[in-house]
Amino acid sequence: MIERQQPHSSLHKSQEAGYTIIESLVAMIVVSVLMIAIAPVMAFSVATRVQAKRIEMATQAAKTYIEALRSEALKPGTNGFPAQYTTDNLEGTPAPTDINALYCIDKDGNGCKSDSNQDFVVQGYYFNRLPATTNPAKTGYSLIVRVYRANSFASGVGALTTQKDLKAQQGITTAGLGNLNAPLVEMRTEIGASDRQGAYNSLCTRIGSNGCQ
Repeated sequence: MIERQQPHSSLHKSQEAGYTIIESLVAMIVVSVLMIAIAPVMAFSVATRVQAKRIEMATQAAKTYIEALRSEALKPGTNGFPAQYTTDNLEGTPAPTDINALYCIDKDGNGCKSDSNQDFVVQGYYFNRLPATTNPAKTGYSLIVRVYRANSFASGVGALTTQKDLKAQQGITTAGLGNLNAPLVEMRTEIGASDRQGAYNSLCTRIGSNGCQ
């Protein structure tokens, strides 16, 4: 009995179909391996962009705070006004502990809450060589500003740190990126005297400069 042979054209098509399935499987494996390899890089890139945007917004919050002080929209004795420090080593001032005593930049419109990942909290310390009874807004002062995320004050986060603490713990290169305990921004500036009369003498007294004599 003669066996019926499969036509050559049908056999050729079947072999081509088999090769196509194998090639597809190999391609899927290669793509999967590549995705696994580059996924951490993509995640890091996205996280870096998000952090950069957050720092940009924190810098704007710090500038808003400084302008509020310069224009005297934020006055001594009000919530959020910078605390006085005893020396000009403002970088050595302690990190904040109470969110309610600080200046809040409300980004989500729900008030300053420790569960917000959008709000910013600004801490300020000032120093001048004048008596504590002197109005610092009238005489001018040195100022340091730190900006934290509001959710840095959430329970379980732990004690907050300053840039000085970070440099001692991690080195300058890390800069605390992504560290919820660390300030997003820390800057130092001078707030000039709003009372122009005697402002020059006030500056000389604050900085202790012999050149003013």
